[in-house]
Amino acid sequence: MFWMMFRESILFAMQSLASNKLRSFLSLLGITIGIFAIILVFTVVDALESNIRGSLQSLGNNVIYIQKWPWSFEGNYPWWKYINRPTPSYDELDELQRKCKTTDAIAYRLGMRRTVKYRGNSVQNAVFAGISHEFYRIRNFDLSEGRYFTQGETDAGYPVVIIGSRIAEGLFNNVDPIGKEIKIAGRKATVIGILKKEGESLLGPSLDYQVIAPFNFARYILDTRSENADPTIYVKAKAKISNAEMMGELTGAMRAIRKLKPRAEPNFALNEISLLTKNLDSFFGVIGTAGWIIGGFSILVGGFGIANIMFVSVRERTNLIGIQKSLGARNIFILLQFLSESVLLSLLGGFFGLLLTWIITALGKDLIEMDISLTGANIVLGITISILIGIVSGFVPAYGASQMDPVEAIRSN
Repeated sequence: MFWMMFRESILFAMQSLASNKLRSFLSLLGITIGIFAIILVFTVVDALESNIRGSLQSLGNNVIYIQKWPWSFEGNYPWWKYINRPTPSYDELDELQRKCKTTDAIAYRLGMRRTVKYRGNSVQNAVFAGISHEFYRIRNFDLSEGRYFTQGETDAGYPVVIIGSRIAEGLFNNVDPIGKEIKIAGRKATVIGILKKEGESLLGPSLDYQVIAPFNFARYILDTRSENADPTIYVKAKAKISNAEMMGELTGAMRAIRKLKPRAEPNFALNEISLLTKNLDSFFGVIGTAGWIIGGFSILVGGFGIANIMFVSVRERTNLIGIQKSLGARNIFILLQFLSESVLLSLLGGFFGLLLTWIITALGKDLIEMDISLTGANIVLGITISILIGIVSGFVPAYGASQMDPVEAIRSN
């Protein structure tokens, strides 16, 4: 009986769509747009969240950043407390390495945008960064070709650089960059390595667009005292050492290095990734709510459209309903017959909405260079929403059909 009812529902649904194509198209369009809007928002949000969390993961959860400015503020923005703070210096790196016992690695980095040239080719606004030797132990990155700096090259400030994949493409095209000399602000440097392609990052310039050099070489090109260079000391904790424990030691060490009095406020900031990640859930929750609101209006319109189709379908088949009931069909059979038709119509609209989302994400993946795809969870969500809309939209006309008097129904024209 169930299979017969299901088969008849499909036939009736197809007949209803074919009998009035324009009405059916406009009714299903609302469901299609609604499912597309909601699922596309959730797909983009998932991709953004994955990108951000992946970028944060590459920075390390057990890393503290010693900087001039804190990443978060409580209450009013007290910029006057921070504007006169000194920026972290390379000399403080050596002092920290001597004083701190809970750290596994300490590194220094600063960087500014510069134009990089090789013969007739140039890349503008590339990030030229100077780093200390242990930077590779803190910031995760892989080399596709070449090698990292040796300790001697770092200490002596040899003119050697490691370039990002986009820099390599812009300067060399199909030429092997290893061993070639490039120019940064008029100074020559030899390429010894190429960074593996990382992709776009929402947390600042991707490594794909960076040129990395030993600090003692970069200091001749960059203004090491400029705040615009964002000088930062990176500190990684030893295994089984918590960030709180390491921050306590760093606070004492930095106060001693800068000769602060016991009651003086610190003139440095200790930042950690948790300051950023704790607000991610609420941020993406707001975006998700916006997606529900945007798509909800379209789904509401689509639901009314399907309800309209079902009311018309019940009216057109009133005589058939009377015949079925006179032959012994129960009310539940009539109810489920029209309800399943409503669900099928809604699922059809949802299918086109998911198909449109898949097409957009497939095309957008290459344009925005970010891993964005329609996940199984979002497909299930779209199907579930379609089923629920079909049930809600079709229940009233289906219930009305199931309660018809068979004699009155047969007499109707």
